[in-house]
Amino acid sequence: MLNTEIAQIFRDIAKILEIKQENVFRVRAYERAAQNIEALDEDVSGLVRENRLSEIPGVGKDLSGKITEYCLTNKIKYFEQLKKEIPQGVLELLSVPSVGPKTVRLLFEKLKVKSVAGLEKAISKGRLNNVPGIKEKTIANILKGIAIFKRGKERITLAQATKIAGDFSESLSGMKEVDKLSSAGSLRRQKETVGDIDILIVSQKPAKVMHKFTRLPSVAQVLASGATKASVRTRQDVQVDCRVVEAKSFGAALVYFTGSKDFNIRLRQIAIKKGLKVNEYGVFRKNKFICGRTEEDVFKVLGLPYIEPELRENRGEIELAMQGRLPELVGLKDIKGDLHTHSDWSDGVSSIEEMAQAARERGYEYIALTDHSQSLKIANGLSVEDLKKKRAQIDRVNSRLKGVTVLFGTEVDIDSQGRIDYKDDILKGFDIVVAAIHTGFKQPSSQLTKRLVSACRNKYVHVIAHPTGRLWGVRDAYPVDMNEIFKAAKDTNTHMEINSFPNRLDLNDINCRRASELGVKFAISTDSHESTQLGAIRFGLSVARRAGLTKNSVINTYGLNKLLKEIRK
Repeated sequence: MLNTEIAQIFRDIAKILEIKQENVFRVRAYERAAQNIEALDEDVSGLVRENRLSEIPGVGKDLSGKITEYCLTNKIKYFEQLKKEIPQGVLELLSVPSVGPKTVRLLFEKLKVKSVAGLEKAISKGRLNNVPGIKEKTIANILKGIAIFKRGKERITLAQATKIAGDFSESLSGMKEVDKLSSAGSLRRQKETVGDIDILIVSQKPAKVMHKFTRLPSVAQVLASGATKASVRTRQDVQVDCRVVEAKSFGAALVYFTGSKDFNIRLRQIAIKKGLKVNEYGVFRKNKFICGRTEEDVFKVLGLPYIEPELRENRGEIELAMQGRLPELVGLKDIKGDLHTHSDWSDGVSSIEEMAQAARERGYEYIALTDHSQSLKIANGLSVEDLKKKRAQIDRVNSRLKGVTVLFGTEVDIDSQGRIDYKDDILKGFDIVVAAIHTGFKQPSSQLTKRLVSACRNKYVHVIAHPTGRLWGVRDAYPVDMNEIFKAAKDTNTHMEINSFPNRLDLNDINCRRASELGVKFAISTDSHESTQLGAIRFGLSVARRAGLTKNSVINTYGLNKLLKEIRK
């Protein structure tokens, strides 16, 4: 939780500095530090105690001091001073897509707009219509941005929910009074966004559990507190519910509170046909308790094998279970490499060797370094000359680093006409080519679709990265014809990426299922820009599992030789 809090403060500092038109490099320093702190696999307080903050990329003496200050005092004086320089709601305005620092300054100076609600009101009254520099299209984009912002406030990403739930679970599971603990709800089903967090506990002393739960440091407000159930709101404004149940009912409660609602309704229908009743307390025949200690017991008495939580959406999984045809879902143990990562050759932080070592530590056979192509100047895209130097460095790393192979790759840009950034004689020299759209997001659906189909038809393009372009809370998916793209992918042996970056998760589970039904295969990749981000693969795996994918449908479960053979066109 501490990592999340410090990362958010650094992001807020960056926003305020942008509004104040401070040095852009200083702004980027805070943003980069926030990203790297959030990606840490350990609590930042441990790094403070052990004097290891310098190990965090982008964190020098100044930022180390601020992190230490927060760990000791729970605040940063510099941030408190900055907040006094702008109205509270102005900072929130920068979280609205299409509203940048210049627009925020303009709105505040000309119209005294100091909140998202105030901006919405100003638009409804037509007050923006005569502001110099703001056009009708700008206003339309701001309204779209406000809608995206509101959706982002209602739900959090799977990664955020995982981190918050993990902190609560770690604190509670350490209690001697807690016998069992599990998350439930949409988090346990691994949905891409989560509304609130549910935690189930078995304990013979629920009062002690409730007492500790409601008094954890991350709790900002206690919404309700009873003998066996409590609800709190965290400092990140996320609701967390905790329930204590009896051991004999834990499995039944886990099925019930994991859901989904439609899945539970279907189970109750099956139970009724068998003369049974199923609820959070167990499975009953009339008033006699039959079972409920484990989920497996509940499913078994209903005549079903165990159904993985990610599948519990009533989308045909129950029928497959009845037929004995449930898929064996792809898992973390199946992943043999990452096919979309970046190094400090383009816009990444870590060196090629650092990325390779991190991949080896994860037990991977290979990692593809797919730095950006030449036209993407904002991401330090590589020129043809740069590619030669990068290739030489990869060869040197491969010659001395055993146990993992670095693949020479690129994330090549698809231009507004569907052309690929490098020419064919350059493309054929890569081990793997990942193609993506990075500009022209507002083109008509037909043109965006044409661009992606054209990329599929290029004989040197192996994977289409983040195919719909969506960024949670920032940008909606492109309006493309996914069926046409999937058909082109199947016809050309082009693979669709499941981008594991927490704000992307693109493709989503619905599109993955559609693509899989058409025979398309996938690459689950992280789009990592720093070595510690490789662990985000778990979120892409969640998407694949919700789509019912097996390891045979995911090319980075293949060994290196099979992979290189599979992607050949």
